[in-house]
Amino acid sequence: MPFVNVRLVAGPDQAKKDEMARKIADAIHTVNGSAKESVWVVFEEVAAEDWYLGERSVAEIRKSKK
Repeated sequence: MPFVNVRLVAGPDQAKKDEMARKIADAIHTVNGSAKESVWVVFEEVAAEDWYLGERSVAEIRKSKK
């Protein structure tokens, strides 16, 4: 049974995560032949303040783009 762990900056609503999970399961099914129902997809959401690109947090980067 395939296990996919998706880490992302917190924010996507449930509908977007549902769509991502469906597409991930479909991709694994297409490539690997695994039943879609056997694909585990886990989302780990990280706060923007706790995710860094180099020396700057995603929260800081987002603020500077506004």
